[in-house]
Amino acid sequence: MSPSPPKPPVTTPSTRSDTSPAAAAAVGELAKRIIGNVELAIVGKRKQCVLSLVAWLSGGHILLEDVPGVAKTMLARALARSVGCNFKRVQCTPDLLPSDVTGTSIFNQKTAEFEFRPGPVFTQILLADEINRATPRTQASLLEAMAESCVTVDGRTHPLKPPFLVIATQNPVDHEGTFPLPEAQLDRFMMRFSLGYPSMDEEFRMLELLQGAHPVDGLTAVAAAEELVQAQQEIKKIHVDPRVRQYLLQIVHQTRLHEDLALGGSPRATIALFRCSQAMAAIRGRAFVLPDDVKRIVAPVMNHRLIVRPESRLRKVTAEKIVEEILGEIAVPTIEAA
Repeated sequence: MSPSPPKPPVTTPSTRSDTSPAAAAAVGELAKRIIGNVELAIVGKRKQCVLSLVAWLSGGHILLEDVPGVAKTMLARALARSVGCNFKRVQCTPDLLPSDVTGTSIFNQKTAEFEFRPGPVFTQILLADEINRATPRTQASLLEAMAESCVTVDGRTHPLKPPFLVIATQNPVDHEGTFPLPEAQLDRFMMRFSLGYPSMDEEFRMLELLQGAHPVDGLTAVAAAEELVQAQQEIKKIHVDPRVRQYLLQIVHQTRLHEDLALGGSPRATIALFRCSQAMAAIRGRAFVLPDDVKRIVAPVMNHRLIVRPESRLRKVTAEKIVEEILGEIAVPTIEAA
């Protein structure tokens, strides 16, 4: 049996922070502007808008798994327009080559030299539509860009312009002719979540917005890319009390011990949960993390990283149910604001 996690050390008051309350409030105000602008075009998806912004502020990437036609592409476009970022889309197909994503070197006869022609990955928000239809080799071409924010072609490394975000989509219904993402590649996505169908009232509102031009086309930037990059730096300074860190570690640790799981959360999952909780706190205008911040983002951060045992799947056990069970078993620490 694995040893229990170490007890947290005694520290100063829980709301002590490396960033000022004013800086955290500025991040919260920035988030409100962006989310409010996105909601001018995307109806009834506030939770998903918040999660998208949490992942972006945390420096991670998003996997949207949902049926066609629920505004996955529109969400990516709306985010890009709201922050004035460049946006490109790649439609993944089995014949898509890695060079179609990263770019290639072309021989220039006038200069007698090879010139690099950048591919669509050289943008700030890249939508990889139906990523599971691309071959594993092409899927892997995104890994360096996602992990290092750079692309290496012909031995030369080319940096990507911040803030860089990959939003990949996949259809969970139609699996014919697809190449499922391996667990190691799923682990590279900070979050996975779905948009879901709108309610009847939300769809009625959507039809009103579409009466004339598409609402996304009318969006204007409400923030600059430099503001978001600065916010990403402030996120790292948000204070996480040792008791909250212990709570976070217990959640991940229990996934590694759960009898229904063949694979629990990796250390990368721990880091993602830690960083996303900081971003969630900042979006809510706080300079310190509460346990509720962890609970709000644990499902989209953890669910796609867990592998349920085959015999447990036959009993209708899912990763979502296991995470809920673990949250119900772990005592929530009390953190009081000073």
